[in-house]
Amino acid sequence: MKTIYIDVLIILNIYVNFFLLKATARLTHTPLKASRCVVSSVIGSLFSLTIFLPDINFLIPLGIKLVAAVIITAMAFGIKDSRHTLKLVFFFYLVNFIFGGIIMLFYLTFRPGFMAFGNTYFYVDFSLLSLVIFTAVSYFAVTAVRLLMDKGCDTKRKYKVVIRKSGKTVSVDAIADTGNSLVDMFSGKPVIICRSADLTGVVDLPAEPVAENAELLYKTNGLRFIPYSTIGNAGMIAVFSPDDTVICDSESSKFRKVDAMIGIDTKDVPAIFNPKLLL
Repeated sequence: MKTIYIDVLIILNIYVNFFLLKATARLTHTPLKASRCVVSSVIGSLFSLTIFLPDINFLIPLGIKLVAAVIITAMAFGIKDSRHTLKLVFFFYLVNFIFGGIIMLFYLTFRPGFMAFGNTYFYVDFSLLSLVIFTAVSYFAVTAVRLLMDKGCDTKRKYKVVIRKSGKTVSVDAIADTGNSLVDMFSGKPVIICRSADLTGVVDLPAEPVAENAELLYKTNGLRFIPYSTIGNAGMIAVFSPDDTVICDSESSKFRKVDAMIGIDTKDVPAIFNPKLLL
């Protein structure tokens, strides 16, 4: 058997778990704090030590991996309700399957000497470059899955978006529109566009929240500007990061906490969000 160094194994799995949790958060549009992600990744890496166990019936390591998935996702995202927790575990397992499948395909095809497998865990005596390549390929695979899931979203229902910032809360009417594909370039988060009049309860805005007021906006509310473009129009839009954002279905009363930025528009229209936030 190939020599396996415990420190390399642990560091490798911290890195992989961090990526898997971030990918899970992206797939489910669930908020994930960096600190919780790091701690969960470290705890989850300890399960990789099962690679040293003798080969056993595949159902046992599979069960261990399922237990690990529950623990890791619960620590990273918290437990709000059983249905949402099971959804997170499912997607975390799905991302594991995609990433592991790509690694296994590479291993079976090229039989590299720097890789080893045991009890559903793998070891790479890395080559940081190869790990980065595996991660990039897996990330694009996860993104492709996300795009497939986003097809066929229901955009005809009525919604409320509840926004909380600095102890203040507002609730605004909203519609789901696939035409809103705006994403914050710095955080990678989707942007929910709201009219400025609806946001006065959570942020203090000047009469016209345009780029000339950038310094004032940033100092008082932590707002910044990102570029946007629509058919026949382009410019800059002010955005901020709320403490919490919840989308409520006005018809079914179901609600979904989402990880999104809030964009500020002066037009007198309901808030607009991409329906993929509900998946």
